[in-house]
Amino acid sequence: MDDAPRSSPHSTPHTPSPDGLTRARVAAMIDHTLLSPDASREDVQACVAEARELGVKAVCVSPAMLPVRAGELTVATVAGFPSGKHHSLVKAMEGRLAVDQGAREVDMVIDVGAAIAGLVDEVMADVVTMRDAVPPPVVIKVILETAAIHKALGEEAGDERIEALCHAVARAGADFVKTSTGFHPVGGASVRAIEAMHRAVGGKLGIKASGGIRDADSARAMIAAGATRLGLSGSRAVLAGFEN
Repeated sequence: MDDAPRSSPHSTPHTPSPDGLTRARVAAMIDHTLLSPDASREDVQACVAEARELGVKAVCVSPAMLPVRAGELTVATVAGFPSGKHHSLVKAMEGRLAVDQGAREVDMVIDVGAAIAGLVDEVMADVVTMRDAVPPPVVIKVILETAAIHKALGEEAGDERIEALCHAVARAGADFVKTSTGFHPVGGASVRAIEAMHRAVGGKLGIKASGGIRDADSARAMIAAGATRLGLSGSRAVLAGFEN
């Protein structure tokens, strides 16, 4: 799968920063996200309008908000969100219904308790069930809730578990691994988690950093560590910190 960022047809020329990250390049890596439980359909349409203005890659909304008229934007949604404590068939049918309603990417949450307990095969089976329900070219991103894994197991053991999960997710046929829902109380994305993911599947799967990325410095650090996609609710504030 091609995860290389593409410039928006509406973007203007940008002066490259020392790390090569222009505003347009970063925008083309963003899933502009609205997953608030109290969001209205008017809020979703405002989110889509802002996403189009910013030239981002995709807009990610709750499945109950589908279908969404998003023009040239990719429409993404979530399944088993945010706890992951749903039967695999429920997650898969949620993904299938979302695709039938226009979603082209599904971010699914694993059973984080199973992951922490070392039941990697169960996590893999969960992802296989989703892949069977939504075959390619639908993109599946698998949310590992890496901060919870690190908190439960410690940094080194957490890294090992994250890497094992990434390998299992790849075998299950997913397209991306993703750090976080952004709703777990222990936190969201970290550079350490992205580095572990990159060691495991860098160059094979996409890597999405999501949760707590609120400024350009944080986004830049995630990209430097290996992230190829960013899940942001405050995309405008992040992009303001890149060369225009």
